[in-house]
Amino acid sequence: MSMHYGEVAGVGKPISRLVLGTVFFGSSDPDTAHGLLDAFRAAGGTAIDTARHYGDAEDVIGTWLARQNREEIVIAGKGAHPHGSPRITREDIAADLTESLRRLGTDYIDIFFLHRDNPEIPIGEIVEWLNEHHAAGRIRAFGGSNWTTERLDAANEYAQAHGLVPFAASSPNLSLAFPQDEIWTGCLSVTPADRAWYQDRQMPLVSWSSQAEGFFTGRYRPDDLSNERAVRLWYSPQNWERYRRATELAQAKGVSANSVALAWVLAQPFPTFAVIGPHTVGELHSSLETLDVSLTPDEVRRLEAG
Repeated sequence: MSMHYGEVAGVGKPISRLVLGTVFFGSSDPDTAHGLLDAFRAAGGTAIDTARHYGDAEDVIGTWLARQNREEIVIAGKGAHPHGSPRITREDIAADLTESLRRLGTDYIDIFFLHRDNPEIPIGEIVEWLNEHHAAGRIRAFGGSNWTTERLDAANEYAQAHGLVPFAASSPNLSLAFPQDEIWTGCLSVTPADRAWYQDRQMPLVSWSSQAEGFFTGRYRPDDLSNERAVRLWYSPQNWERYRRATELAQAKGVSANSVALAWVLAQPFPTFAVIGPHTVGELHSSLETLDVSLTPDEVRRLEAG
């Protein structure tokens, strides 16, 4: 098993294609979180996904980061979460970024994502604001989390027309199981039409909930309706068929269905990075198994059929 790496324009260092999610770090024991970070790093992981909205997660990462070679670590941060009302303003973006840098104990974030969009704000203003932070060295690359492809296009058309740095990456949900409802308020999941757009643009995609919240782990059954969230999001005939096909293929390859589903995310015909959210080192190693799974284009098509 060896880590796979990719690139995002402007970052200038290898980015592990499995990205360690830290949403639960804000409520976990720091020693547990640091143990996960150490194990991820030992496995060749370089990329860490966090956000100003994730409680104290940035503080936990910051104490760990102080012991690392900063130039070997890729921090994907997020700011301007709405907190109940739109916060895509020059002031809110600057405030969140400044606070994230302070808590992380670093002077730059490798990839800074706007956690949501506000289509009512002219796209040119947003591009200008982000370019100011880029020019100041506070961010090396930037993008949108949960942004539509139309707004991503508009942002980069504006950047090109005005000689500015464009959006370098996008971070929506992409998983083999497609949710029937918003996973979180205001969040976007990638449709087949969106995937065609990403393939055409070759824009790097950093997928959150890439494992569909454990749908492929075997913890759920069609006749078990006890988990209301899982039923609402994932219990569709299409997803159960994809679960069946992933299980079949996993048995043939000698791995888990969860690894096959995660490998599907990494096998897209455009640059992808998959955020994983293990709570234990054992769960981390289970996700790392994916690195040994290779899917052919035919297997990818077969998995998503139905």
